[in-house]
Amino acid sequence: MCMNRMADPLIRVQGVSYAYRVREGKSIPVLHGVSFEVHEGEHLAIIGHNGSGKSTLAKHLNGLIVPDAGDVLVDGMNTRDKRSLREIRKRVGMVFQHPDNQMVATIVEDDVAFGLENLGVPEDEMRRRVDEALRAVGMEAHRDRPPHHLSGGQKQRVAIAGILAMRPRCIVLDEATSMLDSYGRQELMEVIGRLHGEGIAIVSITHHMAEVALADRVLVMEAGRIVMEGTPREVFRRRDALVALQLDVPGAARVASLVHEARPDFREDRILASEVVEEVVRLAPRRG
Repeated sequence: MCMNRMADPLIRVQGVSYAYRVREGKSIPVLHGVSFEVHEGEHLAIIGHNGSGKSTLAKHLNGLIVPDAGDVLVDGMNTRDKRSLREIRKRVGMVFQHPDNQMVATIVEDDVAFGLENLGVPEDEMRRRVDEALRAVGMEAHRDRPPHHLSGGQKQRVAIAGILAMRPRCIVLDEATSMLDSYGRQELMEVIGRLHGEGIAIVSITHHMAEVALADRVLVMEAGRIVMEGTPREVFRRRDALVALQLDVPGAARVASLVHEARPDFREDRILASEVVEEVVRLAPRRG
């Protein structure tokens, strides 16, 4: 996806620090002076082991949490300004880890329409947006079904449809695939790939490195700070540093590294399964 880095960023995180209050006079620092930007149409992945602060950071991106220090600006609006929160959340939608916790209605299409009803969107416009959103995630045939009859992957697609109906410019996925089986995860990532291709910015908080390999850019977090940044290929090249942070690289990258040791002409920087297959084909003996 082509991104205009010369334009103002969609989201600007400036020196954000945050601590959870556990009891009077006691707090647990989670974020320490975090700064980065999210650009229009970008797919940004944020990774880190449990407790690194990535999910807390995600909740700052549309004002669910307000920083103790620093600022988060969404399209120029500060999340500290309560008057701007409705507009901010139109632009940046969140999909969380547990699909069941996101369902608020007894019928799929009513769930997708929920946010629009709260905004007072006229009925004709609401119906048009719900139809478009369900079509975008491939759930039109399930519009009259109760959400509890759906698979985990289908529920996450409904959650995304509810956000799409709001016409967002960015979707934040906070471990949205972690509770899904491999089929549900693949199903959801195909939807995300299509939305990214249509120009919606994606911020993906995940521990699945095969998903990270699909991003445009990666931030690596440790103890509430960004400790590494780059394209997936640049980040995964630093495997020893990732292992020291209790992280790994995609399976395809491990395979490429192992084959490279035996066949130095096999490119070591392959990080996608499709790239490994292409490299095998390239080096396979020609017949005839």
